[in-house]
Amino acid sequence: MDSIASHIAWQKKEVGTLDLPSCADFFPHGEVTAKFGILREGPPVPGISERAAFIVDRRGRIAFARVYALDQLPDIDEILRSLRSSS
Repeated sequence: MDSIASHIAWQKKEVGTLDLPSCADFFPHGEVTAKFGILREGPPVPGISERAAFIVDRRGRIAFARVYALDQLPDIDEILRSLRSSS
């Protein structure tokens, strides 16, 4: 749901350049997030997304989907295992 500029800043400051596509659901605001069922309509901040990770396989199917508490970081090892197994 973050903007492209936010994704770029995150890579520069936190994780390094990623050699994989990412997208932003910034405009129209939350359209994809709502379709995935993770757009918050209530507290703590309406209009933000749940913290979630999705991996879409080469066939265009969702190979991994996990929603995390807003104060919880995604389990990177779990995501990487799933990514390796879906490639």
